[in-house]
Amino acid sequence: MRLLHYNFLVLMLFSLLIGHAGAQEFTPVEKQLILEGDTSAMLRVYKITIQHELEVLLSESTDINPLDPLLPLLSKRMFLAMRDTANPGVGIAGPQVGINRNVFWLQRFDKPGSPFEFLINPVILKSSVLTRRGGEGCLSIPDERGTVLRSYALLVEYHTLDGIKHTDMLEDFTAVIFQHEYDHLRGILFTDRILNQQNELALPLPQGMELLLRPTEK
Repeated sequence: MRLLHYNFLVLMLFSLLIGHAGAQEFTPVEKQLILEGDTSAMLRVYKITIQHELEVLLSESTDINPLDPLLPLLSKRMFLAMRDTANPGVGIAGPQVGINRNVFWLQRFDKPGSPFEFLINPVILKSSVLTRRGGEGCLSIPDERGTVLRSYALLVEYHTLDGIKHTDMLEDFTAVIFQHEYDHLRGILFTDRILNQQNELALPLPQGMELLLRPTEK
């Protein structure tokens, strides 16, 4: 029995290592940024009004090993930046603190208590044709808001800090936050979405029509 248990643990560890084989470690520059100053304080939020920060915000991010030892500290300092009392938000992505890695926080309004969750290497597997139109803002674009069309439902995949992969169905505002932060990882701002959607047609549903959303198979 002990041998079987040991073999199972070895197999699980091997699976985790193989699953993260394509992910990179933080670069020396990224490590310096994560560790600079008071590590118990929030990281500075990058703004589009500063040229070198704008360049980071417009750059595409890459995967990171979910078991990297600096990720918990990065997630903590990102959370503090997101919940800054001067300008609190419901999500923040790596590029917004100068780290072009595929990580972000989002508030899960689809769960009891609306908890915040830190997602690593997130991927959108499926998105609904059904969309919702709603107002958005961004911590990196002060004093600007706009209306954006987003998919109403998503099938997503991501890792958590324990290295475990999750698959979730997200709907409504939680799905909107996910898409907003996911765009950041690809160097896309919500203002870009507004410009691209200027000529898109969106037809409202006939009154009384009911919609049923079912999880989509991979």
